[in-house]
Amino acid sequence: MIKKLLKITGVLVLILVFAAAGVYVWASIATNRVLAQTFETHLVDFPIPFPIDPAEVSAKGLTEDGARQLAHTRAVERGQHLVAARYTCTACHGANFGGGVMVDAFPIGSLLGPNLTLGKGSRTADFTPRDWDRIVRHSVLRDGHGAVMPSEDFQRMSDQELSDIVSYIRSLPPVDNTVPKSRLGPLAKVLVATGKMRLSASVIASHTAPHLVRPPEEAASAEFGKHLASVCIGCHGPDFSGGPITGGDPSWPPARNLTPDVTGLKGWTYDQFANALTNGQRPDGTALRAPMSQMSAYGKSMKDVERRALWAYVQSLPPVSKAIQMP
Repeated sequence: MIKKLLKITGVLVLILVFAAAGVYVWASIATNRVLAQTFETHLVDFPIPFPIDPAEVSAKGLTEDGARQLAHTRAVERGQHLVAARYTCTACHGANFGGGVMVDAFPIGSLLGPNLTLGKGSRTADFTPRDWDRIVRHSVLRDGHGAVMPSEDFQRMSDQELSDIVSYIRSLPPVDNTVPKSRLGPLAKVLVATGKMRLSASVIASHTAPHLVRPPEEAASAEFGKHLASVCIGCHGPDFSGGPITGGDPSWPPARNLTPDVTGLKGWTYDQFANALTNGQRPDGTALRAPMSQMSAYGKSMKDVERRALWAYVQSLPPVSKAIQMP
């Protein structure tokens, strides 16, 4: 009897192994087909850095070199603030922009942020503004293939903001580091094959729609807040109602509903919202979980007007009822 049970168990195990192998082969082929897709984007040019207004140049009596230097200094300062408070570049590319880790968790895989500095191993040393636009705001490589860059969060970035960030990155000390290519694990391949995990390039509705040249005026307004909140879409969704975070660390809980619904932020005050952004705490004092807990450093680096603008925007959203797990 025992031998018969062992034989049956062995057969079942073999069947499961072959089935898993078959699924993996199918998922690998389907994933390769997806990764082989190419995308056409518009060709955008913008100055790096953005020049000083001619009227200011004239009023201050600046020379051409002086105007250029002042433009560079201001762009670097703006770019430094943008990456510290709004755009989570360092989360993927490292604090020194020499390379970092987006996700490194089996069975998702290893998704790595390349070296953006001007050191050895740089992926951007000879980038033109067009190249920066394609990879940052469209997640499209030079050869037209999609990248793992989460560009749905950065598509609404203005030309000036992108130019400022590039100016800041290029001002940093060069880092010599060659980052290997990202690798998709078995689960990620199954998710890609079944359409549950999509490249940003295929999620973005249009690769030809024009971008803002400059960001909206800084004010505690829903308009400015909408611009700032564009970096939240990747986790909280286009309607900001939250849900499972596709492609992230499997241990991450669903993103919270940010709309003014009873399942979202209804009943919250601005002070509670600001405390969650800066200290990672819910109104009841409990701690937020990753990845939102990792956003506190960005929230603290925000200007008060930026936090208030975000609050104005999420309060203006249509309420969406969605019972999900709190982050």
